[in-house]
Parts: sequence; structure tokens; C-alpha cells
Amino acid sequence: MYFKVQMMQNVHLAPETDEDDLYSGYNDYNPTYDTEELENDTAFQEAVRTSHGRRPPITAKIPSTAVTRPVATGYGSKTSLASSMGRPMTGAIQDGVTRPMTAVRAAGFTKAAVRGSAFDPLGQSRGPAPPLEAKNEDSPEEKIRQLEKKVNELVEESCIANSCGDLKLALEKAKDAGRKERILVRQREQVTTPENINLDLTYSVLFNLASQYSANEMYAEALNTYQVIVKNKMFSNAGRLKVNMGNIYLKQRNYSKAIKFYRMALDQIPSVHKEMRIKIMQNIGVTFIKTGQYSDAINSFEHIMSLAPNLKAGFNLILSYFAVGDRDKMKKAFQKLIAVPLEIDEDDKYISPSDDPHTNLVIEAIKNDHLRQMERERKAMAEKYIMTAAKLIAPVIETSFAVGYDWCVEVVKASQYVELANDLEINKAITYLRQKDFNQAVETLKMFEKKDSRVKSAAATNLSFLYYLENEFAQASSYADLAVNSDRYNPSALTNKGNTVFANGDYEKAAEFYKEALRNDSSCTEALYNIGLTYKRLNRLDEALDCFLKLHAILRNSAQVLYQIANVYELMEDPNQAIEWLMQLISVVPTDSRALSKLGELYDSEGDKSQAFQYYYESYRYFPSNIEVIEWLGAYYIDTQFCEKAIQYFERASLIQPSQVKWQLMVASCFRRSGNYQKALDTYKDIHRKFPENVECLRFLVRLCTDIGLKEVQEYATKLKRLEKMKEIREQRVRSGRDGGGGSRSRREGSAGSDSGQNCSASSKGERLSAKLRALPGTNEPYESSSNKEIDASYVDPLGPQIERPKTAARKRIDEDDFADEELGDDLLPE
Repeated sequence: MYFKVQMMQNVHLAPETDEDDLYSGYNDYNPTYDTEELENDTAFQEAVRTSHGRRPPITAKIPSTAVTRPVATGYGSKTSLASSMGRPMTGAIQDGVTRPMTAVRAAGFTKAAVRGSAFDPLGQSRGPAPPLEAKNEDSPEEKIRQLEKKVNELVEESCIANSCGDLKLALEKAKDAGRKERILVRQREQVTTPENINLDLTYSVLFNLASQYSANEMYAEALNTYQVIVKNKMFSNAGRLKVNMGNIYLKQRNYSKAIKFYRMALDQIPSVHKEMRIKIMQNIGVTFIKTGQYSDAINSFEHIMSLAPNLKAGFNLILSYFAVGDRDKMKKAFQKLIAVPLEIDEDDKYISPSDDPHTNLVIEAIKNDHLRQMERERKAMAEKYIMTAAKLIAPVIETSFAVGYDWCVEVVKASQYVELANDLEINKAITYLRQKDFNQAVETLKMFEKKDSRVKSAAATNLSFLYYLENEFAQASSYADLAVNSDRYNPSALTNKGNTVFANGDYEKAAEFYKEALRNDSSCTEALYNIGLTYKRLNRLDEALDCFLKLHAILRNSAQVLYQIANVYELMEDPNQAIEWLMQLISVVPTDSRALSKLGELYDSEGDKSQAFQYYYESYRYFPSNIEVIEWLGAYYIDTQFCEKAIQYFERASLIQPSQVKWQLMVASCFRRSGNYQKALDTYKDIHRKFPENVECLRFLVRLCTDIGLKEVQEYATKLKRLEKMKEIREQRVRSGRDGGGGSRSRREGSAGSDSGQNCSASSKGERLSAKLRALPGTNEPYESSSNKEIDASYVDPLGPQIERPKTAARKRIDEDDFADEELGDDLLPE
């Protein structure tokens, strides 16, 4: 007990104020234990001389307890002290260094250090560590280690190739990793026990191989590889890979097996993994929708919306209710979709509250970082789902679509998506347009004139677009001005303003508006297309070609752009380039009759009649009502002495234009030239009954009756003389009226195009066929082709010619399939 008390008395705490001396207190000890003063200590010397001091120690034979211990001081070696019982007070000496008296020994403070050894608490005096043993590269363990490293590298290279889009290389690397991994397993089985096989490496190799098979659409191989993993009980948590197998079956449209594997995966995933379970249930719901089992899909999505609502599940739930026609449930599902939290920061966070430069720098740094971009994408996706759902259910949840839109607008206004209410109103106007109710559309859009500038600009842009389509250019111009004043950086408004100026013929000013629209939005394809048309009107063909080539780089398969490039090359008198671009055009729209007829015209101008016939015939096959094509084909068969084949084309032309006598005259002429005089005579008689004042018909009737010897020749001759006399009197009146400065110019009625059938000779009409069909070859033919018509420069639908006009632009407020979107054609309202 005394020893313990003395020990406690020798414990000294370091003073709090002494922060520099870390070892203070170690040199403080009881003077009783100062061995250097023992010779002068009379009490100690007396005790040594007594018999009590010579008593042998009781535990001296036990080294662990009977040996002496050094005093824990900083004064070097001290003499070991024995108690009166013969037992050392502090223990034994170990390795020449006395053990300190206390249980805590100061680092480096030993009597060996005092006797000349340097202070070396880290043991640096012992010299450098011995060199490492050299690796034996020929050993089996080293070979296995290197092979395992190579397998890991191949797996990483396969994943990198997949992320770069090189799926074929990724699959090759995955296969190579699989081969080397099997070699590795065999070598390891020979060297060590099977328990030492690296299962994680085997799992990663097989999983990567299955993923690469699936990415390369080798679904059978991918399923086999997944089966190898799933059936191996040594792979923990391999059951969740059945989700991937279900995805493969879904891609193969094997919906029953997809649902089966999804449910198996769902059973093997514990309930703590809620997010994974929700995703699998969403896949099950989507698969039920694809199979038409909407009630089962509704159950899945309702369960998801009750546990963890999200945008995709809410939208799919609305689709399922829409499919079954449940109006009340559609409303409730739409309200649930609106209430889904986005979990994104407000825009006010990115507005600097003060002029602190450090804060401003931080805000600028995070304003467009990846997290902010992700937030924008999530918000855009939410708006897209809500807008699409509203447009889907609005026409069916109420008695009329207008009432349905009003309900959706009210729900949206009471939610976090207040700004979408204006978009829904604009979409309501567009729905009126699709129903051809233009008045209601205009009234709806006019309600936005008192809204904020952004909405006002969008509504005014659409109104300008509508009035322009209705050729009310004054109204279109006023609303275009309103849209531009509301938002000067609105490219659609600037484009529409340029269109109104273009319609008034001020092409230079129109080009300035189009250029400003392009400066505000370089992707405004309408402005770029219209500026190309403007340059073409100004005969600045090189600049027009540059615009259309730039537009072709943006819209690779646009038929309008391809046609404009071909037309500009034609105007530049480069038919070879024009033909090449037209060939690209018909590769995009192979059934377009105008493009085919244009190709025929170009080949005909180059003198290649066979190629011209091929494309004219294809054009006629796709659209057999084009008079110019019919005319060219009929003339081609007459020129090649196949008059019988020309008859069908002229008969079709007479059906299209029954008031034009020239087509029926050509039919009769073909019968006469082919030697069928009786059929020709009957045809001429039929023409005479329909057009009794046609001089050419009477001339041929007189000639045929004379040749055949019919009695009607005198009757037809008398009618012919009377008509010729009336014609002379009419011409005299015209000449007298012209000489007198009055009167109107008389026109022939029922003429085939020439004053006399005898004037159409082979020398004047049969020299050359062209795409314009200036004449038909033949002898004494009462026929003259239709007048030359300039083909419109714009690419138009084969249903009829259209005037070339610039593209209109509507404000992009709704998604891409809406009426007021950018891909509107030249003056054509969408279906």
C-alpha cells in the first residue's frame, strides 16, 4: 500500500501554461530514491548493517518479479534498491536497460542515452533497411498475378471502347478478357486450391461480356452469358441481373418473358433497395402498356405514385387512364403529376444579392455548371410531360376541348408550373387552328396582348403568322411589329416581319430582317431559307447558293433545300450540277412528280431523249394529271412513230381539259396517222358536234370525206366556207377597230392554236422536242402546244403549282409536332 501511495505521489501532471517543454515533470522525483546520496544516508547504512537487511529475498528465484527495476529518472544509471523483504522495488533489468519505475516510460529517456548513445527515438542509427527480395518472374504465382492484371486491363479497355461508341472493339476486348480469364482459372487450379479463385474477377468479366453482347444486339449470346452468371450460386446478388435479361426480352418484344424476369428480379431484391424496386416496377408497367394490359399497368403505376412519385410514372399513369377512358382518374393523375417535387433550386439562388465580388464569382461559376444543367434538363422534362399530358386529356375530360383546356390551365396556375399556363392557352389557340376555326384561334391569341412581353411576343408572332397565311399582309405586318417591339431578340418575329416586307417587294429590307434574325439565333432555318430566296429574287445567285448550301449542312434531307440548290445551279446555267442535286432530291422523295419531270426537262435540254423519257414517264406514273408531262410524252411517241401509244396520253389530256379542243384533235390526228381512217372520221365528227365552229375540224372532215368518197363532203364544205367568211369579216372588224383606235381585239374560239391547220408543217414543228414542248412533229397537224410557262423556283407539292413565297415562322412555344412550329412548308397548312 505504501508503494502504491508513493507511486501516486510521483505522478505529476504537466502544467497547462508550459506549452514549450513537452517533457517537463520527468526529472522530478522523490529524493528518497537518489542513489548517489545513499552513502551519506545514516538510516540506510544502519539498515544495511542489521540482520534485517541481510535477509534473503523471498521471490528472488522468480526472474519476472524478483529482479530490480530502474528508477524512471533522467539522470542515467542508478543502483538497484531492494526492499526489506529482499524483493527489488522496481523489477528486473532487461537487456542492460533498467525498466522505469512507473508504467509510462519517456521516449528516449534511458540511462543508455545518458551514457553516450545519441537520442534516436525512430531507430535511424540502425542503418538503411535491407533490400527487398527480387521477384521471381518465372514463378507460377507471378505469372498468375500478371495474367490477372492483363484481364483487368482488357475489361477496362472494353468499357472505354463502349463509352466511345466503338461497340465492335468493345466486344472483341470483352471476348479476349473472357478467354484469358479461363486460362487464369486453369492455372490457379493447378497451383492453389479452388477456394482461392478470384470470383469477383470472373463475375466482372462475364458481366462485361454480356453487356457488350447486348450493346451489339447479339441478344441470344447476351442471354446465355447472363444465364451463366445467374445460375452460379457462388455469385452473390446475381439475381438482380434478371432485370437486364428482362430488358433484352423487352427489346425482342417478348413481353411475357420480360414481365416474368422483371418479377423474378423484384422478388430477389430486398425491400431496403427501394429505388431499384421502383425502377423495376416501372419497367413492368411499361411492358403492360405495350401488351395492352392497361389495368395491370395502372396497378403498377399507382403503387409507384403512392410510394415514390416521379414524372415518368405519373405520365404513364395518365396514358393508361386515357387508354381506358376514365375521365375522373385522368384528372386525379394529372393533379398527382403536377404535384411531383422537382427537387431543384430556385432561380433566385443564382442572382447575386450583393456587390460582393467573391460572391459574384461563386454565382458565375455555378450558374452554368453540370449540376445547373441537370436541373434545367429535369425542369424541361417536367414541362414536356405536363404539356403533353394536358394536350392529351384536355379534349376528353370535359364536354369540349376548350373547357378541358380551361380546367388544365386552372390546375397549372395553382401549381409550381405557373408559367406553363400561358403556353397551354397558346396551345389552345393552335388546337382551334387544327380544327380550322381561325376566328376562335385569333380571339384566343389576342387575349395575350396585355400579358408580359414574353407571352405577348409569342402570341403576336403566331397572329402575324396566321394573317400572312391568309394573305392579309397589313395585319401580318402590324402584329409582326408588335412581336418585335415586345421582344427584339425573337427570331420568329423578325422572320415574319421580313416576310411581310418580302411580300411588298422590298427584298433588300427583307434581307436585313432575316440577317437580324440569324444574328439573334443562328439556328433559325426559316430566316436562312428566306434570305436565300431573297438573294435569288435579287439575282445574286452566288450568295443564294451559299445560303442554301449552309442550310443543307443543317438539314441534310430537306427536299425544299435540295430543290433550291438544283434550281440555282440551273439559273447559273450549270445543268450537270442541277441534275446531280435533283438526283439527291429524288433519293429523298422518290415519288415526287415535279422533281422527276424537272429531271426529264434537264435531260431533254441536254439531248438525252431516253433519260428524259424515263423520268417523264415516272413523273406521269406518280401524278398522271400534269398536262406538260402528258404533252411531252404524247409528242415523244409521235416523234418516234408510235402514234397508237400517244393516243392514251391525249385522251387523258382531253379528260383533264375537256374544253380544250386541241387534245381531241390530236387524238383524231393519231388515228389518221396510224391508218385508222374510220376511227379518225368518227372522232372528227364527234369534235364537230361539240365544237361546230372549229375550222380545223371541218377542214379535216372535208379532206377525209373526199378521200373516202362520202356524200357528207358537200355539207362540211359549205359549213367551212361560211366559217371562213365569218372569220374574214371578224378580222376586218378587228383591223378597222385597230386603225380607228377603238374596239377590242377578237379572239378565236375553239382553235387548236394556229390560224390554219395547213400552217403546221413538219419543217416548222418537228425539228426539236424540248421540256417546254414548243411544238409537236407532224404534217398538216392542227395543233400547237401550250405556251411556255416558267416553272416555280420553289419546291411544291405535286397537287398543284404554288407561288414561291418565303417561309413563315411561328413562335416556338409548344413541342415540335405543333402547327406553329418551324418546319412549316411554303404556304401549306399542315394536316
